[in-house]
Amino acid sequence: MTTPEWSTPALHARELYRFFRTGDDETLALRGVSLTVARGETVAVVGPSGSGKSTLLACLAGLDEPAGGSVEVGGEQISHRPEAVRAKIRAHRIGVLLQSRNLLPHLDVRANIRLARKAWRHNGTRPPVDELLEQVGLDRRGRATPAQLSGGELARAGLAVALANNPDVLLADEPTGELDGSTEQHILELLRAHAGQGAGLLIVTHSSEVVAIADRVVTIQDGEVAA
Repeated sequence: MTTPEWSTPALHARELYRFFRTGDDETLALRGVSLTVARGETVAVVGPSGSGKSTLLACLAGLDEPAGGSVEVGGEQISHRPEAVRAKIRAHRIGVLLQSRNLLPHLDVRANIRLARKAWRHNGTRPPVDELLEQVGLDRRGRATPAQLSGGELARAGLAVALANNPDVLLADEPTGELDGSTEQHILELLRAHAGQGAGLLIVTHSSEVVAIADRVVTIQDGEVAA
């Protein structure tokens, strides 16, 4: 992450709409969702299954395009731009940790981290690979492939990859869902520490522990921010 400009939000989304069509049926997954994540802020997004949380996360990360509205990361618009441009912005500014994981199965953990760093072109500091692995408790598992990791280790390896480039904003979907209590607390402390350095942190979660460490909670209901 470059030196943060604290006056510029880490993430700003305006009036996001997203439609899905199946035959003649149309589902409105997002209905004008707006939210801002300040630098240094941790926001928990909660809501029932099917409420639009994962769709929102995908649009914020530039992995999906909203039908309407816009998304800015660190003051740079990522929405409604070619995929190659979105991918470059994502590599420079966003750490993404999805339930589907962000690891390539044929590479070991170290190689996955190195690959995430290839597109990084900013000046600034990034934690060494060994330091990242130690922070997430995988200092002895760097040579392991995803198939050789447990569910909790996979979650922690994915987090190391998401933090590889010291991103402006970290977007996480249930990052502690498969972790035991003590490991969950360790990962949450790491996430909060990253936010304390000037990053924004948005976590989609059902965990009461995650909600407890959040500065603010946003509830999504039927594709809208609940009042």
